[in-house]
Amino acid sequence: MAEGAFRPTRAMVLAAGLGKRMRPLTATTPKPLIEVARRSLIDYGLDRLAAAGVTDVVVNVHYLADLVEVHVHRRKDMAIAISDERKELLDTGGGIVKALPLLGPDPFVLLNADSFWIEGVRPNLDLMIETFDDARMDGLLLLAPTVGSSGYEGRGDFSADSVGLLKRRPPKGIVPFAYAGAAILHPRLFEGAPQGAFSLNRLFDRALEAGRLFGVRMEGTWLHVGTPSAIRDAERAFFYSAA
Repeated sequence: MAEGAFRPTRAMVLAAGLGKRMRPLTATTPKPLIEVARRSLIDYGLDRLAAAGVTDVVVNVHYLADLVEVHVHRRKDMAIAISDERKELLDTGGGIVKALPLLGPDPFVLLNADSFWIEGVRPNLDLMIETFDDARMDGLLLLAPTVGSSGYEGRGDFSADSVGLLKRRPPKGIVPFAYAGAAILHPRLFEGAPQGAFSLNRLFDRALEAGRLFGVRMEGTWLHVGTPSAIRDAERAFFYSAA
């Protein structure tokens, strides 16, 4: 474990999005509750948080919020708090800022509700916790290689140097890693953040400029479940891995 690191017990799951690319499935079902291999996407993430020792989770809600709220409150293995965005969708950055009072002063785990992967030798959240260094990092992102990931057709988000310091993909460029929707963030990342709706990428860019945004390459296989057709690909990969 990195010097000065500790094991976070709090996390936030971003579950307020509209899931437009997943239509028509999301016409009646919020994306976090869409099932892959007979289990909802959000439960895969919550299962992994529980296995990593997380005991308190904040879930933000907006689209079909009642369905998400009822579903997550069925969990008995962790305390779930709801950050209510029914009146105003705050995007990723604004949603976390609203939830900060529930997350406390220490670094916390962040998961997109649709973060989904097949584990490798070590659970990826454990790998992140072991890598996170409070002294050097305001954020540590889980990175998926674009080659070999299921359902991903983009040009990547970041490149990384030998110690994991990140650099954005240049315009029209191609880089080897995509953000896999999981991170460990220190609350100081949000100091001076704007009010209202804004993208977390604004704060990532600020941390990049300061040399304080790092990444760790995931073990296993990222399953990018962004469209209805990607569900079939993810299920196929998931079943093959269990065979």
